[in-house]
Amino acid sequence: MTNPTRHAVPDEVFLDLAAGGGGAGAVAALQAAQQSRRLLLLHGVRDLAARADPDRARPVRDAYALITAVQRADPAAARAVLGYPTVASSALRALTNLSGASPDLQDCADRLAAIAAAAAIRAGFPASVELPATGARVVLPSLGMASGVGGDRVTVRSGPGGAAVGAVMLPASPDEDGPGWTALYRLAAEHDGVSVGVTLDELDPDRMPGADLAPRPLTPEQIARWRTTLDAAWALLVDRHRAVAHEVRSLISALTPLAAPAGAESSGTSTKAVGNVGMTPPRDARGLAVTLAHEVQHVKLTALIDIVPLTLPDDGGRYYAPWREDPRPLAGLLQGAYAHLGITGFWRRERTAGEGGAAEHAHIEFARWRAATARTIVTLLGSGRLTGAGETFVAEMDRTLGAWCAEPVPPGAEARAAAAADLHLARWRERPHGEAVAPR
Repeated sequence: MTNPTRHAVPDEVFLDLAAGGGGAGAVAALQAAQQSRRLLLLHGVRDLAARADPDRARPVRDAYALITAVQRADPAAARAVLGYPTVASSALRALTNLSGASPDLQDCADRLAAIAAAAAIRAGFPASVELPATGARVVLPSLGMASGVGGDRVTVRSGPGGAAVGAVMLPASPDEDGPGWTALYRLAAEHDGVSVGVTLDELDPDRMPGADLAPRPLTPEQIARWRTTLDAAWALLVDRHRAVAHEVRSLISALTPLAAPAGAESSGTSTKAVGNVGMTPPRDARGLAVTLAHEVQHVKLTALIDIVPLTLPDDGGRYYAPWREDPRPLAGLLQGAYAHLGITGFWRRERTAGEGGAAEHAHIEFARWRAATARTIVTLLGSGRLTGAGETFVAEMDRTLGAWCAEPVPPGAEARAAAAADLHLARWRERPHGEAVAPR
């Protein structure tokens, strides 16, 4: 397998990211670093398994060797699988397993074998791989799920003539459904010559570790709703937030439906499966657009932190976040501030795009989140818990916010934003938060 590369972020790219954007240079640097991270994780599984028990590690080595062989034969097919977000989270689970007192080497072998089988199927590479069946089902990362396979373990076969999971023959294109085979849903949109494609993943067990997942399967009506909302949201992003649109299309490759809290929407970016975003079903195009603008900031920052640490190790300190009900560790506070820098930028641009109530709403949101983010930046810079690179990064965020805070907002919108912020803080102060640092 291609060896991971040591990565650094050029100063100009680092500062562009800190200002809230990044552009093509930043996207390329972050993508390359994440691919090396995934390769490094797979290397680590192979090596730690061999140290734990050289004899029982042979299936792990065999799976790793198959991935390497596919990568040499068809780099594009291998990249399509190795670049899928759940590959990283599955490998991380294997490494956690191997670090325990009694590692389960069979589970580690099965995780690498599922990745290898998916890559072999995509490449039409001759292979025979044995995998466990859970509830008579086998999930292959980036592809889909075979059902009704029978038995505790099943053989996956692939080659130039096609592929099968046990007795289930996969369609000629595994991205399509077939008897016994459920492909991952693919969502696509195009507007003004700019296209986006993401996987709607409700199958992979490693898609959003620890999240409150939506009940499955999705109904045809729900899938249609996702498609039509993405179409409209994508048009909005391309027309009014094109730089954000280019980041989304490059850095977000999968969406995972989450369970919707009563009367609320939620979203989150997996730090273990970078590139996957979990979210509740979108209500409308504008809501989905701002969610994507929000979450792509998390993706960028998570990928950057894998290269450049921005905070010191957690010392137990917890801080007020104007967008959360719970106090946050400093690293989480930085994530929230950076995401809300993106949200503020979104509403700043939206202020000139609408009329009447839509414009007023954009003014309120812009005023609310620029003030909240600026307040949080003061907390971050005063914490003493940022690295040198973190100090530089947050100071650049502050420069962006400083210019935005000087922009005029209608007095009524400013007053409503301030009232909402005051109410959030008052309610936060009423709750017990232990030793959390409250704002002044």
